Amino acid sequence: MTWWNSIVFAYPWALWLILVLPVLAVLVFLFSEQRKTALQISSVRFFAGMKKPALVQWRPILYLLRLGALSFLIIACARPQSLLEYKRNPGEGIDIMLSIDVSPSMAASDFLPNRLEAAKNQGIRFVDSRPNDRIGVVVFSGEPYTLCPLTTDHPALQSLISMIQMGELDMGTAIGMGLAKSVERLQDSQAKSKVVILLTDGENNSGMISPEDAARLAKTYNVRVYIIGLGASEGTVLTPSMVNPDGSYVQTYQPVNIDEKSMIEIAELTGGKYFRATDDLKLTQIYDEINKMEKSKFDKKEAQQRKEEFLPLLFWAGFLLILELLLRYTVFDSIT
Repeated sequence: MTWWNSIVFAYPWALWLILVLPVLAVLVFLFSEQRKTALQISSVRFFAGMKKPALVQWRPILYLLRLGALSFLIIACARPQSLLEYKRNPGEGIDIMLSIDVSPSMAASDFLPNRLEAAKNQGIRFVDSRPNDRIGVVVFSGEPYTLCPLTTDHPALQSLISMIQMGELDMGTAIGMGLAKSVERLQDSQAKSKVVILLTDGENNSGMISPEDAARLAKTYNVRVYIIGLGASEGTVLTPSMVNPDGSYVQTYQPVNIDEKSMIEIAELTGGKYFRATDDLKLTQIYDEINKMEKSKFDKKEAQQRKEEFLPLLFWAGFLLILELLLRYTVFDSIT
C-alpha cells in the first residue's frame, strides 16, 4: 500500500481509456450470442440431454485474459512513476566549520558541567539540525588542529565532537590561528554559502596570525564568521585549579577576558555577527538564531527524481496476451 501511495502518472488522462473496457466486454458478449443464433437446425431433440463441454464453459477466460492485457497496457500508457527516489540539487547547501576553543579556561564551571562540555553538546545538536550541509570542526588553544574536514557523515562527526578534550594542544588561545585554519578548510568550497562559527572564552594571546588578519582572509574567500563569546556575565567564573591532599578542590576566580570589541569588528567585517553566551540557555538560543539566519537565506533544496514504473505493466500485458494466444490455439482450438 505504501508503494502505491507513492505513484503518480505522467499522463493521467490515459486512464480514462479503462472505461472503454466494459463497452468492449459487452460488444464481445453480444457478438458471441449472435454467432450462437446464426446456426439454424430443424429440431433440437438430437441435443436433448447432452451436457455443454467443459472447454466451452471455460472459453470466456480467453476474453478475460485479453481484457486484463488491455488494462495493463492502458495503465502503462499513463506512465506511472515512483517518487521514492530523491536527487539533491548540488551547490545549494552550506559549508560550515565549527571552530572550538579547547584552552584550559574552558573547564570553567559557569556552564554545566563546564564550558567545553556545553560547547560540545550544542555543537552536536547544531550538526543534527543541519542534515543537508557539509560540516567540519577545528579545535584550537595555542595552536589549531583540524578535528574533521567538511563532511556529510554527521554521525561520525558528532562522535568526534563528543570526544574533544582539553590539554592535547599547546597552551594559549590562538583565536586568529583557529579562524585562519577554519577559513583554509573552506577556501576551495564551491558552496554558495561558507560559514565559520567560532566559540571562545578568552582573548587572542598566541599564534602567528592575528584575529584581524584572519578576518580579512575570511572576507577574501567570502566566508561569514559568527563568533560566540562564552562566559558568565559577572565577569569572573569559579574554576577548579588544584587538588588538596584530602582530595578536595581549590577553587579560584578567573576573570572573563573576551575582547568583545575586536570580536564584533571581525564578525561585522565578514558579514557575520558576534554573540555573548552567559549561560546554557543563552548558548542554546544563540545556536538556534544562527541556524535560523542561515536557513532563511541559503536553505538547501532537493528535487524529486521520478522513477518510471511502466515496464512491469508491459511485462504482464505481454504475458497475458501470449497466454491467451497459447490457450486459443492449443487447448481451445478444437472448439473454435
